[in-house]
Amino acid sequence: MAIDGTMGTQGGVGFVRRGAITGNRIATARKTAGKSEPFTTQHFRKWAADLRLDSLKPWIIEPFQQAFLADLFSGVSVAWWVLPEGNAKTTATAGIALYHAEHRAAAGIPVGASSREQAQILYAQAKGFIERSPRLEAIFRCFDGYRIIECKKNGSKIEIKAADPKTADGVIPTLAIVEELHRHKDMSLYRLWRGKIEKQGGQIIAISTAGEPGSEFELTRDSMRQSRDAKITRDGAFTRAISKDFVLHDWAVPENGDVEDLALVKTANPLKAITIARLRRLRNDPAMTLEHWRRFNCDLPTRGSLAAISEAEWEAAATEDRIPERTPIWLGMDVSWSDDTTALMPFLARSKTDRLLGPATIVRAPRDGKLHPDTIKQAILEIHGRNPIAVVVMDQFRAADIAAWIPSATGARVVARSQLDAMAAIDYEKFMEALRNLWLRHAGDAALSEHAMNAIAHMMPSGKHRFERPNRTQVRGRRIQPVDALIAAAMVNGEYAAPQDGGKPTTQRWGAA
Repeated sequence: MAIDGTMGTQGGVGFVRRGAITGNRIATARKTAGKSEPFTTQHFRKWAADLRLDSLKPWIIEPFQQAFLADLFSGVSVAWWVLPEGNAKTTATAGIALYHAEHRAAAGIPVGASSREQAQILYAQAKGFIERSPRLEAIFRCFDGYRIIECKKNGSKIEIKAADPKTADGVIPTLAIVEELHRHKDMSLYRLWRGKIEKQGGQIIAISTAGEPGSEFELTRDSMRQSRDAKITRDGAFTRAISKDFVLHDWAVPENGDVEDLALVKTANPLKAITIARLRRLRNDPAMTLEHWRRFNCDLPTRGSLAAISEAEWEAAATEDRIPERTPIWLGMDVSWSDDTTALMPFLARSKTDRLLGPATIVRAPRDGKLHPDTIKQAILEIHGRNPIAVVVMDQFRAADIAAWIPSATGARVVARSQLDAMAAIDYEKFMEALRNLWLRHAGDAALSEHAMNAIAHMMPSGKHRFERPNRTQVRGRRIQPVDALIAAAMVNGEYAAPQDGGKPTTQRWGAA
């Protein structure tokens, strides 16, 4: 649950939420009387078989390509395709551009990359398809000087555009393509064309390999992989996130996977031509570095190498179990008054190996001022009305008035738990121990999941770690998303598992929980 500074609420949902695909962006994907129609995978496969690859062999659509096409043809506005280099994503996308140009009259297909030269690669692949296919050569004309491909029968155009949004503004795309998005200096071209496609009910395809940790591309990719509005499916190295507005097909070695395990790396490289033997030759090349291998052959980082909790770890700890109403609880609190969030985290410990985090309540500070204490107090009372609060664990720095008010308002005992490095390191250690052993489970609510996935493991001078946000910089005026719900959860779990005064980690220590 999220609460803003005026006490408005927004209901939380699970970490995985179903999102139906609706709309008709290019054409309705359909089959009638057994005959395939344009913008279906069956029709595309037949169309592509007439094309010749660089090897002069027919283009046989592979399963991972067909899966992407199926989602694209469903009509979703935004389609991201993120794969390691060498998996023919540029070649396949060039084919998609030609197919769209042939089957939609007067189609506008701008192609943008980090440089005009980079986008030239897709142009060259599309031109190659045309030159190697007599049927396409009869209906397409290439203008090399302008980097434009025109469909003679319906006026559709594929046009290479410079990456600068100032010179790429005069387009109304039916299908926009952004090449190697991770290489762009920012997301401005993507955002420009994303807005433009609405005019004609178009679509935008972004293809890429992994970017720099903390880059705008990686933050966007991360948010799609964890979106509360999407249905998310993970199968080994493949993640599919789909909502009514976007789809992401993401191929990457799992965050906790061994990047030196070539069999595992192969699972992140779905193209049949990429074999373990080929990967071994690449890995053993004297010029290959581990950094390049991780990023361009394993498609990492997904969330950055410093991510505190992997997606697999977090999902493994999700449960349908919920804290029953009227059951006494402990409450973890991380308080902030401005430009941040205050998080309240219900916690139920039945035993050392049976701990449960309830849905987080997030109190957001108003953008134009300081959070009023009454807003936090009201949130505490609402939780207390559902589950009597026995113990509140909190850092009392700049929150002494709230700490003094809690016992009289709820009867709960307040435990001060500092978030200086020494105690924060204990909280990190005890939280990760409980999470990985599945002693600690969570309800899968969106707020806690979002904060947990934002967090990095920050190494301190002592060599120990603590939970932190990636940084405190702004991304185009948007604050990096907070980690306060995770901090609150770590504090209350830490007090249970490792009390500050050395007491036994039992619920009886503070009364029933």
